[in-house]
Amino acid sequence: MTTMTKATSDMTFQDFKDEILDDFKTAMTSRECSLLGRREVLTGKAKFGIFGDGKEIPQLAWAKVFKNGDFRSGYYRDQTLMMSIGELSIQQFFAGLYGHTSIDADPMSAGRQMGGHFGTHSLDENGDWKNLIEQKNSSADISPTAGQMPRLLGLAQASKIYRNVEGIDTTKFSVKGNEIAWGTIGNASTSEGLFFETINAAGVLQVPMVISVWDDDYGISVHAKHQTTKENISEILKGFQRDKDNKGYEILKVKGWDYTALIETYQKAERIAREEHVPVIIHVTELTQPQGHSTSGSHERYKSKERLDWEKEYDCLSQMKLWIIDNNIATEEELDNIHKNIKKDVSNGKKAAWDAFLKPILEEKAEAIELITSVAQKSSNRVFITKVIDDLKNIQEPGRKDVLSACRKILRYLVGEDSTEKTALQNWIKSYFNEVQPKYSSHLYSESKWSTLHAKEVKPTYDDNAELVDARLIIRDNFDSIFGNYPDALIFGEDSGNIGDVNQGLEGLQEKYGELRVADVGIREATILGQGIGMAMRGLRPIAEIQYLDYILYALQIMSDDLATLQYRTQGKQKAPLIIRTRGHRLEGIWHSGSQLGGIINLIRGIHVLVPRNMTKAAGFYNTLLDCDEPALIIECLNGYRLKEKMPNNIGKFKTPLGVIETVKEGSDITLVSYGSTLRIIEQTAKELLEVGIDAEVIDVQSLLPFDLNHDIVKSVSKTNRLMVIDEDVPGGASAYILNEILNTQNGYQHLDSQPKTLTAKPHRPAYGTDGDYFSKPSSEDIFEAVYEVMHEASPSDFPRLR
Repeated sequence: MTTMTKATSDMTFQDFKDEILDDFKTAMTSRECSLLGRREVLTGKAKFGIFGDGKEIPQLAWAKVFKNGDFRSGYYRDQTLMMSIGELSIQQFFAGLYGHTSIDADPMSAGRQMGGHFGTHSLDENGDWKNLIEQKNSSADISPTAGQMPRLLGLAQASKIYRNVEGIDTTKFSVKGNEIAWGTIGNASTSEGLFFETINAAGVLQVPMVISVWDDDYGISVHAKHQTTKENISEILKGFQRDKDNKGYEILKVKGWDYTALIETYQKAERIAREEHVPVIIHVTELTQPQGHSTSGSHERYKSKERLDWEKEYDCLSQMKLWIIDNNIATEEELDNIHKNIKKDVSNGKKAAWDAFLKPILEEKAEAIELITSVAQKSSNRVFITKVIDDLKNIQEPGRKDVLSACRKILRYLVGEDSTEKTALQNWIKSYFNEVQPKYSSHLYSESKWSTLHAKEVKPTYDDNAELVDARLIIRDNFDSIFGNYPDALIFGEDSGNIGDVNQGLEGLQEKYGELRVADVGIREATILGQGIGMAMRGLRPIAEIQYLDYILYALQIMSDDLATLQYRTQGKQKAPLIIRTRGHRLEGIWHSGSQLGGIINLIRGIHVLVPRNMTKAAGFYNTLLDCDEPALIIECLNGYRLKEKMPNNIGKFKTPLGVIETVKEGSDITLVSYGSTLRIIEQTAKELLEVGIDAEVIDVQSLLPFDLNHDIVKSVSKTNRLMVIDEDVPGGASAYILNEILNTQNGYQHLDSQPKTLTAKPHRPAYGTDGDYFSKPSSEDIFEAVYEVMHEASPSDFPRLR
């Protein structure tokens, strides 16, 4: 499958004819994959199908201008583009549909995503960057509507950074910032806020981004009149059109069945974006969706006969076929023969994909049957076991679930029996889990040599006469060291640039390092995250600043669905080591309380969540992460910037390890576990508890994800035999997570002489003011009395009731 690469003036008619027929073959192959793919879902071999039929011809035109080094950030209709650029074969298409867990069989996601979700490999088998400028790139798709848009912004901004910032090693990532980020979205999905937020941000930033809007007049079953004002997205975006006095977009409109007009339109869009770094919107209209939205429904249910008749006539493949015949490039008979051969190729590719998918499972089934047959011969429950064996044998196209489920059920019939055959079966099941589970569960985090698991602690060191300074100066000087030592590092956020952030942690750094590396952005948290994701995917080391932790909620969907799943959904073939900087904890008021950690940690597994108690610890986390390849959220203590800390003499070099707790105060009576700003209150309360004879051990968890990798907290509990988890999240939030880790993961329950306790904030958001904080979140008196009550229950005579 080839695409036009020569200038038209350099082509002979035969070259021209061959290229067009190759395009037709690619489009027909893609269509046949869609048609046969739908049938595979309806027969049950595949679970769900969503296909690119009706969008083939525009993607042929797009492929002609999609160059090495470029990136795609699209949605689940772009299979023709992937076939055109040589990144998706027929067999790979069906392997993805079946969910084949081999990254070689399904290079898009190793069976972790449904078909139609496309990505290329940015990393080699060791997690090293491949040379991205020598290949055509696709960032890994996600299903959430318009969720690909924020990442698209960052992919485009990377070109601007590479073009305009000196000192970065661009060897594998860019050629003078000439790369375009190509985005696609359905017309109905332009209703999403993420679309408009991205459109506005890209217009402000002026980045080389081309967005194709595939417009087939529907969003699922809902017509455009219910989706878009004026039923026309390019019409309502006219205000973004650039003119001689104002920067903005170039907005182009083209019919999706017009092959030559599409080629001209995409060539124009490419020239503007690549050369001028101006964003472009291509509104591709009059498209069709011959099979409806997905295999979950039929479009005959919601489209009129007139619409269906029009779609049949103006199907882009039908129109291309007519154009080829009218221009004497091929006869109808020749095209029908091409179609016939393609149907055969697609059928053969489908069969090869299914056979490759099924073969290892059939081998595992045979191995399991042999084992359990041997077990049955020695068991008093042979009749029941034989029934399970026969049921498994009768499954002609089994899944791994069928194989393993049968083996596990048989163990129930062997309770109380003892034989070498039973032991062999138990060992096989254990081995099977060890071998198969990673196919579905690996790479939630990096498994490369740059994993944070390999990071070593470097403690801060101090001069004998180390000065006590406002803690913000430690963060500021550490960032100064980072930007001086890492040319590819940059930071951006609301108030981050000119004023040096709201707490002066970046004071003076924009003036020193320039507006592209220390940048102000608009109030648009989702696309701040998107900028960071996209730039990190292209080899830069961005730090995206969300001004307050509460504002993370605006970007939580992007963090959860895109960033957190990236390594997982590509089985380690893409990464985005983005650092998210924010501040929170212990501020007063409903929307500036900054403590909704329970929700966050359960929604963004795949991103580290770090909760340093002071700025030295926070600075150490930044230093650690910049030598690693995983994303993380760092929450600085909002009320800690003006507190005094000693200035280290190894700024920029000390490193705080992830997943390692710190015992802030040793004690023998009870273990108190917390993090962030609350820890300072606990430290003071622990001193007061000593006055009444209670010696508390105080532990700072430092990071919630990962959590206490060395299981050091349980060692404390084994000494004190009592446990209390204290935090400022709601009941059942982060404290419940911490308690579960200590009691169940670390088996801390074995050492308890008293009921483990949690002390949290009230279920509501904090009220405003000092008194609002006092009556909403754990106070020193709350902590004192809660600890005292535990000791009272243990020894009423030594600790008479307080109240």
